[in-house]
Amino acid sequence: MDWGTELWDQYDIIERHTQSGLELVEKYVKFVKERTEIEQNYAKQLRNLSKKYNNKRSNKDEPECRLSSYQSFLDILNEMNDYAGQRELIAENMMMNICIDLTKYLQELKQERKMYLMEAKKAQQSLESTYKQLDSSKKRFEREWREAERAAQYAEKTDQDINATKADVEKAKQQAHMRAHVAEECKNDYAAQLQKYNKEQNQFYFNDMPLIFNKMQDLDERRVRKLAQGYVLFSDTEKHVMPIIGKCLEGITKAGTNVNEKNDSMVVIEQNKSGFERPGDVEFEDYSQGINRASSDSSLGTPKGPMDLLGKNKSKNFWLFSKRSKLSPSTLPPFPTPPAPSPANGPPSPKFGRDPLSYCLKEINKTVKPRISSFRTLRRSPTVTEDFAHLPPEQRRKRLQQKLEEICKELQKEIDQSEALGKMKDVYEKNPQMGDPASLASQISQTSQNIERLRGEVNKYENWLAEAGGRGDTLRYKSHTFNNNGAHDVQSPDGAHSDESTPDPSQAIYAEFDDDFEDDELAAPIGKCTAMYNFPGASEGTISMQEGEVLAVVEEDKGDGWTRVRRTNGDEGYIPTSYVTIALNK
Repeated sequence: MDWGTELWDQYDIIERHTQSGLELVEKYVKFVKERTEIEQNYAKQLRNLSKKYNNKRSNKDEPECRLSSYQSFLDILNEMNDYAGQRELIAENMMMNICIDLTKYLQELKQERKMYLMEAKKAQQSLESTYKQLDSSKKRFEREWREAERAAQYAEKTDQDINATKADVEKAKQQAHMRAHVAEECKNDYAAQLQKYNKEQNQFYFNDMPLIFNKMQDLDERRVRKLAQGYVLFSDTEKHVMPIIGKCLEGITKAGTNVNEKNDSMVVIEQNKSGFERPGDVEFEDYSQGINRASSDSSLGTPKGPMDLLGKNKSKNFWLFSKRSKLSPSTLPPFPTPPAPSPANGPPSPKFGRDPLSYCLKEINKTVKPRISSFRTLRRSPTVTEDFAHLPPEQRRKRLQQKLEEICKELQKEIDQSEALGKMKDVYEKNPQMGDPASLASQISQTSQNIERLRGEVNKYENWLAEAGGRGDTLRYKSHTFNNNGAHDVQSPDGAHSDESTPDPSQAIYAEFDDDFEDDELAAPIGKCTAMYNFPGASEGTISMQEGEVLAVVEEDKGDGWTRVRRTNGDEGYIPTSYVTIALNK
């Protein structure tokens, strides 16, 4: 069944139907365009989201980068970025395969439909023109026939009239005969026009218009078929990328299954293990023989346990296991004013003036601070040194080993380059036409210098590595090894730099001790040392010194690279053993 046969008289219906079909194509194209905009915006938001939470991916030195949970999160962000790329691909394919293709095809259909409508209009105009000619000839024939009839009647009347002359009769007959002849010609013309119109009408209704209608039916069917393909592409475009999207989702699932909590714990241990030994028991130091008791009930007794030495105050703030916030001077627990010492106990030390409590606290600090401060110092950020002495032993050994491997790789590269330059020089000497051997002299010299420099670096780091490995099991007071250059600032608990006028920072730890101490005899020096270099002594527990200064040795280096010394004014602290020459008493 076709439109030309069944809808031969429904020209207006066919015209409206085909126009409606083209409008449907336009509507679908607009729908797909809006869908592509949604996909593009969705992909853009996904990419921005991945970028927002992946801002540290370029920093491979971050400690958490080695954690499986962190790596899995980065994998998820990468998979989401790939997923966004697939959404962009969906939008791009829909735009290319549906929107652009259908828009182009729609323009072709519009032009073709316009041409068919023009052909139908032309055929209809031709038929209407023929009909007008037929109508005109018919009216002329009708008019002429009536005139011929009147002329015939007049001739007959004249012939019967006895008063009419023979000439009048002949004239009337001639006039009737002429009118009859004209009427016959109009009749023949009308018959011809009628035959012509019937032929054209038959051609119009049985050939021309059915052909045009069939062409428009074919056009509409092609439009529907193309639109159906667009519907299928709308689904197939997304189905085409579903395997890749599935892989992205599988990657996210794999990232979740790759998380290993035990491995993360081991990584944390490996990255942060200091190598220190736990602090030993605090030795009892009897000050009672050198102290006159004050009448006050608040006396500074012997510490009852390690938590007392670590400053376990009433607020339960233990800085080793809790976030250590900066305290303002007003928040520091006040020390009770000690009574004046008895003259029998001797003059107070020059460092603390007439404050025996400060002196006694310092004496306690001499015993416990190297062990306690090691943890405090771990929470600060000392200046990085070349030998990584600011790091704990385990981390220092790893960093030295890593640095040594890097230098060895660089050294091997320079050696290979030196060998290549040597071979090239030999080739130039044997074949001067290939090049001038003298032109390689500067490169060979520079390479040799680089090799010597790198070998020196290797030796230096090997010595440091051997030193770090040799003392790893004997270290006990690592707080003094974090910065051999003294770049670690001494700070009071409120964040201010300590000086001679401010109390020792460790006094805040012992805020609960309220007994009164008095001066005691200083430990006898075991030798002397002379400073070879300047040392600022900015780290907690250290003391500054100038090149050439002579200090008394109070405690020998126990293998951690630090020696305890005392000035003539009574100031004591630790200094790097490698910075001085020591002469012990025999």
